Amino acid sequence: MQETKQYEQLSPMSGQIILEQLQDRIKAAIIARAAEIKYPIEAVLEMAIAGYLDPHGIGFVDCKLDRKA
Repeated sequence: MQETKQYEQLSPMSGQIILEQLQDRIKAAIIARAAEIKYPIEAVLEMAIAGYLDPHGIGFVDCKLDRKA
């Protein structure tokens, strides 16, 4: 039997809790970036943390929805 991996994601509520703990300038930058790439706040927070932990992992450049391939 093959085991499937489940990936946990931040919930919108968790994203808001984390966002509220950040400095105003960082909070503003996260909100602006989320609006720019049309992603939820929690996804932007996850990408920012993941990018810090693994600079070779998925990042903001990979997530441009309107980018032509």
